[in-house]
Amino acid sequence: MFIGRDYELNTLNRLYTEEQFQFVVIYGRRRVGKTRLLTEFCKDKESIFYVAEEYNEKMALEKFSQKILEHFQMEDFISSFESWEKAFLFLAKQSRDRKIVLVMDEFPYVALANKSIPSLLQNLIDHELKNTKLYLVVCGSSMSFMEKEILSYKSPLYGRRTAQLKIEPFDFFDSTKFFSNYSFEEEVKAYGILGGIPQYLLKFRDKESIEENIKRHILDKSSYLYTEPMNLLKQELREPAMYNSIIEAIATGASKLNEIATKVGEAGSKCSAYLKTLIELQIVEKQVPVGEKESSRKTIYRLKDNLFNFWYRFVFDYPSLIEQEMIDYLYEKKIKPEMNHYLGYIYEKICIDYLIRKNKKYELPFVFEKIGSWWGNNPIKKRQEEIDILAVSKECAFIGECKWRNEPLDMKVVMGLMEKSQILPYKEKYYVFFSKSGFTKEVLDYTKNNKQIYLYENLL
Repeated sequence: MFIGRDYELNTLNRLYTEEQFQFVVIYGRRRVGKTRLLTEFCKDKESIFYVAEEYNEKMALEKFSQKILEHFQMEDFISSFESWEKAFLFLAKQSRDRKIVLVMDEFPYVALANKSIPSLLQNLIDHELKNTKLYLVVCGSSMSFMEKEILSYKSPLYGRRTAQLKIEPFDFFDSTKFFSNYSFEEEVKAYGILGGIPQYLLKFRDKESIEENIKRHILDKSSYLYTEPMNLLKQELREPAMYNSIIEAIATGASKLNEIATKVGEAGSKCSAYLKTLIELQIVEKQVPVGEKESSRKTIYRLKDNLFNFWYRFVFDYPSLIEQEMIDYLYEKKIKPEMNHYLGYIYEKICIDYLIRKNKKYELPFVFEKIGSWWGNNPIKKRQEEIDILAVSKECAFIGECKWRNEPLDMKVVMGLMEKSQILPYKEKYYVFFSKSGFTKEVLDYTKNNKQIYLYENLL
């Protein structure tokens, strides 16, 4: 069953209906579902699907040729094209009057085997392919390579693409489609552990409890997810040890650059370079308060990937317990007591996703242009303040509080947020409260006829 990706699939199909050459660039982090999307797109079309591997140029060309020759049932006549150029010229001839989809998955491997491939493609597009009906898709998991070597203005291919799609992890609401048997609370937990990566979401079974899934699919030393974070780092990076230290520092509470540097015992400038790489891999994200510049001194770093967040917080430090198969002990003593606290920030991200969806449908009192969190100095109280959600346009603001607790949200929280909001300069202010366990009668009575306050409990 294919889940989600409606926009991406509709875009690819719309381009397919156009009677002209297409050059589509698709990229996104590993495991995000790029290949599955392209498989779904190609299933009812004449297509050649080539998945590159880490071969030298000779082997790469032979494998590429084999795919083309098998498609046209010519493998008994020639074993391989003499060059990449000859292979593309053959495809150009075949696609003069018929639409053929050519997918080159993991394209960076091809370009690394032959560094002239981007220049060769540029020349072929300009002089041969643009007059065909070839639908060329290049796809890659190396984010930095795709952005710098294919999409940037320094690339020979700059300006040749007809579309580009960056495939992002699912948000919470798309991730729930994997778990039809779970309650809202269970879906939040599953998303908090796995994030929006389809390959991870498929590992949990919604006929089993969250506890059973954690034990079987993360804490069991034979499970795929137990080794996944380390395997992914080794696949992408040359020095996983330093990255391990930085990721663990963030997972266990360090968020500012100086805090991270102190925890790992390295200079801030060195940590900054490693953080940049982790941001490119979409494992870490850089955050500034809404309204601040990207260069703000208030910058903090968070783990963007929920599986990495969970794994480095609850698994990374306890390999000996897992190797001894003391899974029940690890869950009961280390994970279960901290689970609600861990999910607090996850719930904030889910609430932001919820408001973004309502904003797209024009279901809020104004259309906000920016959304995120806010933190800074309160000059009135002379203390630091934090606001979970701030969504703003020029003069309007949605100011929000999110509580993942086992008791109803009370008036103390409501009044506290309204007091904090006094330091924000927006003329028109609306308040939004999200609560896992609902609201006290006092809050419900206070907000019943107040059009400036919105209350949300179950978000599905």
